Amino acid sequence: MPIVAAAVLLAAVLASCSGANDPSKGDPIAGKQLFASKGCSGCHTFKAAGSSGTTGPDLDVASPSPAKVVNQLDNPGGLMPSFAGKLSDAEKADLAAFVGAGNASGKAVT
Repeated sequence: MPIVAAAVLLAAVLASCSGANDPSKGDPIAGKQLFASKGCSGCHTFKAAGSSGTTGPDLDVASPSPAKVVNQLDNPGGLMPSFAGKLSDAEKADLAAFVGAGNASGKAVT
């Protein structure tokens, strides 16, 4: 039994190091598509997305980190709806990567 327990522990450690839940490991191109399809453009100004919404914060000015984006998706405030049960962890990471890449370059992600 100790070998099985060690194998389970090793698998858990490797899974936590894989980056699956790391918002900085998302795909910014997939995130751009999600930004448009989930209605983010309607509320947020964000140069990289070509959006000029005024309901939510201007993401160019706020320049949130990927971790902050994921936190806001899970624990929104104000008028922002929760996306906790509506997006997978990978989708949240993709959105976070898109917002991060757009803020880093100031240019649209293609």
